[in-house]
Amino acid sequence: MPNNSQPLPSRRIFASLLTAGAGMAALAACTPEDAAPSPVAANAASEAPSLPTPSSVGTPSAAASEPAPVESAPSATPSNTAPSHAVAPQHSLTDPTSPWVVVNKHRPLVPQDFVPADLVQPGVRLAVSGEAALLNSTTATAAEKMFGAAATEGVNMTLASGYRSYSTQVATYNGYVASTGQAAADRASARPGHSEHQTGWSFDIGDGAGACSFQPCFAEQPAAIWAKANAHKFGFVVRYPWMFHDTTGYFYESWHLRYIGVEAATDMTARGIATLEEYFGLEAAPDYF
Repeated sequence: MPNNSQPLPSRRIFASLLTAGAGMAALAACTPEDAAPSPVAANAASEAPSLPTPSSVGTPSAAASEPAPVESAPSATPSNTAPSHAVAPQHSLTDPTSPWVVVNKHRPLVPQDFVPADLVQPGVRLAVSGEAALLNSTTATAAEKMFGAAATEGVNMTLASGYRSYSTQVATYNGYVASTGQAAADRASARPGHSEHQTGWSFDIGDGAGACSFQPCFAEQPAAIWAKANAHKFGFVVRYPWMFHDTTGYFYESWHLRYIGVEAATDMTARGIATLEEYFGLEAAPDYF
């Protein structure tokens, strides 16, 4: 970043600072297992100590640019009202093998230690290794097509974080609890059994140049811009869109893509529906029960 004398706040702290006047606390769904936990309350004074990290997850790039400018906030579905754009389910919303399974703070995986039976490594550019380089076979095939299409337009994407096992999430979440307490951990890391990464249906993208990985400024990188405009053509949506944290439970993550199929993703995009909760007629899930 231009100012090299002061470290950038983490993406969770940045989200907190953006909304401190409204008293919001930052939430994050895609916390890489090797990222040092940091306080997420708006008045956090310093970062927490680093935790031991699994070797299977890549280290986010330290390079970053200034945070993306604040956009106008869309109208998020209020948490106490029913969504108005629900579709008739064609697939299960609870079966983790279904492309329409919805996992959030109200909807844990069943079983919570679910492991996809068809994990494969996609033929795309990888920024990680081990389990984090895996996706379920359907998502992997769609990712290969999407990455290839982006490359033909001069946009180089990387797979920055894919599958994450239940045991990995247990270790990650417990590390946050030990370091910062449970309340802060719940704002910084998904509880075990509540992470989309465990399903194999989602993954995080990086920019080919390695810029702004897992940082707010990633929204301005070519990979994020291209994905936001084109991912639906390959069955993906940006799972945690800007200013819908009161619905999804997580602040904007321009890098986190979720496969739901071309038809559904295209329909959501055409109708201007931002979240799976609204699209499938589910209640908002800003916090755990």
